[in-house]
Amino acid sequence: MEAPPSPPRARSGPLASLRDSRAFRALWVSNVFFFGGAWTQTMVLGWIVFDTTGSEFLLAVFTSARLAPMLLGPFAGVLSDRHDRVRLLNIACGWALTAAVAVSALESVTDAPYWVLVLAGLATGLAQSPSQPARSSLVLELVGRRNLSNANALNAMAMNMTQVVGPALGGAMISVFGSSVALWISTGWFALSLLALWPLRHADTEGARRAAPEPVGALLVGGIRTILGNRLAAGVLGVTLAANILLWPVYQAFMPVFAKESLGLDADGLGWLLTCSGVGGLTGSLVIAALGDFRFKGALFVYGTAAWGTLWALFALSHQVAVSFALMALIGLLSASFGVLQTTLLLMTTEPSVQGRALGVQELAIGVMPLSSLCLGFSAQHVGVATTTLLSSLLLVAFLAVLALRLPGLPRYRGV
Repeated sequence: MEAPPSPPRARSGPLASLRDSRAFRALWVSNVFFFGGAWTQTMVLGWIVFDTTGSEFLLAVFTSARLAPMLLGPFAGVLSDRHDRVRLLNIACGWALTAAVAVSALESVTDAPYWVLVLAGLATGLAQSPSQPARSSLVLELVGRRNLSNANALNAMAMNMTQVVGPALGGAMISVFGSSVALWISTGWFALSLLALWPLRHADTEGARRAAPEPVGALLVGGIRTILGNRLAAGVLGVTLAANILLWPVYQAFMPVFAKESLGLDADGLGWLLTCSGVGGLTGSLVIAALGDFRFKGALFVYGTAAWGTLWALFALSHQVAVSFALMALIGLLSASFGVLQTTLLLMTTEPSVQGRALGVQELAIGVMPLSSLCLGFSAQHVGVATTTLLSSLLLVAFLAVLALRLPGLPRYRGV
């Protein structure tokens, strides 16, 4: 087994990590296709669910099933700390491809019933969520600490590029050819993601060399105790938890409702609405990547997330298509800094021996979305999705204001 190339020296430029590390380049290309498949398939399945049921609550149930595997995050983190991370990603891509072929074939021959769509969402989540700790912690191994912000921004850029292409392509394909064609497109994305990992097949990652003799339970409990004992790491996880309780479920579950009921858009229009968010996210990722190892990481994380919540409140009040598209682009812009910095700060504030488990706990914090989606879906069914989103946005802003006062070290954190 050959060790991966040594992490390169930090260099300037938004594409520094891609330019200097062949191994990171292979991982990044794989991520582009993997996230492309996930965005396309989730958008298409969500549209089919709401189009066939007309129920916000049933759409929330589907979203909950899609996101439920995030609850496996801590155990996935243990696997990432103990085993070969590249091998874990190959398994995840193989499963994603298998699940995508199955649901695409079924949709091609018949109109899939609701329970099948829910199972398809669950299968996609089982491919994506448990692999995230390995995917994120592998970045630090390949590029080093000084290039971490740049590499994480490039990964966010990959996600946002596919967020631009995937939903737009999915919505257009639904309108022109039907849902089954759009699902087959996502199958192709997953196949290309698996092929892109081929250059890393001989990499013996640090996760494999750290295989520990302790029982999984002891590793899990010990790691969580260490992580939560770190105030800065706990603060980062608290922001992630609050955002995924209050606002991320709105984006994951209720965009078809905003598109249809607030803005009068069809599937193609929904795709372009999500594309605006992707364009904003892509722009934000490029800005973060160009900044490199910048000093105001904590401030941008806390105050940028508060601004993100404010924009969501304005989006909830808007009924103008052009205004909503512009707000969604700005939401995407600030969501990029949130996505990059929640992982970057968590890796920077924890010891290498527990970083996989730290990312697993982060995945668990993100994994509250299934439960919060059900709660927000219940609220939306009774008071409307706009009112629910407005109240959630204001609660997030209030939480961040309190956090900045109680833990001033987090917005002051520079990570250098």
